[in-house]
Amino acid sequence: MKIPRISSEDFLTLGDLTREDIFRLFECSAALKKDVKKGKFEKVLENKTLAMIFEKNSTRTRVSFETGMLQLGGHALFLSSNDIQLGRGETIADTARVLSRYNDGIMIRTFGHDKVVALADYADIPVVNGLTDTYHPCQALADYFTIFEREKDIAKVKVTYIGDGNNVANSLLIGAAILGTDITIACPRKFEPEMAVMEKAYKLAANSYSKIVITNDVDKAVEGADYIYTDVWVSMGQEKDAAKKKKPFLNYQVNMDLLRKTGKDTKVLHCLPAHRGEEITDEVMDGRHSIVFDQAENRLHCQKAVLCALMGR
Repeated sequence: MKIPRISSEDFLTLGDLTREDIFRLFECSAALKKDVKKGKFEKVLENKTLAMIFEKNSTRTRVSFETGMLQLGGHALFLSSNDIQLGRGETIADTARVLSRYNDGIMIRTFGHDKVVALADYADIPVVNGLTDTYHPCQALADYFTIFEREKDIAKVKVTYIGDGNNVANSLLIGAAILGTDITIACPRKFEPEMAVMEKAYKLAANSYSKIVITNDVDKAVEGADYIYTDVWVSMGQEKDAAKKKKPFLNYQVNMDLLRKTGKDTKVLHCLPAHRGEEITDEVMDGRHSIVFDQAENRLHCQKAVLCALMGR
């Protein structure tokens, strides 16, 4: 397997990568996925360790990174905020310096994006953003790879995201703007993606010719959509506002009635976990339009590609 060469030493947002970088990671992801199906594992990261800091709970992120490191011949260390001194007041700088002496890479899943940036600034080893409140680049990379597997030209695709303008929506915007994919974000008023993220996406789209639309009109948003994407209405850490927040989203459910309005054989994505009966119905989630579990599987292969690119040098 050819180790992909990318232009960044860390993976904090999709904006760290060029279009060529992303396609190199796609090619590597496809090769790694094909190998797994054959029971073949490339030990690219033999005897290397990945420190995984978790300040937010996780199913897919933890399991996919641990499994990925094992398949690549390395080892992953799970570090919750209760297990390390970062949770007791040690600085990000000191944590980064110490982990750099012990490990070959760091993955962190946390709240503020500034913490990931600081960790990368002080670490001497690659840092991967496993999720922050602002970005979820590993998820978006797997999302676009899932689409890439099905499309001859990803730049001729329309993706419509429906729901909260959260970290997933932010990363999808940046990814589309780099790849040249058309994207529409349909959110209730006051729940649009962050203005700074939208401004960055518009600048990137000027070079890729990606068409970006932000709207509150769900019906118009799904017209001609090749892919519809949704996520939970209440993100982790916002549970106390759940009852108040859900009300504006009641007309933003992905169901069969909405799918019929696309005029296409539209596929549906969801980053999981899903709150079935809220943002998506069982009929859609378990039906022929859903590629949700292919998408979930691809987290494993895409993250392995990222680890190979950063730690296999």
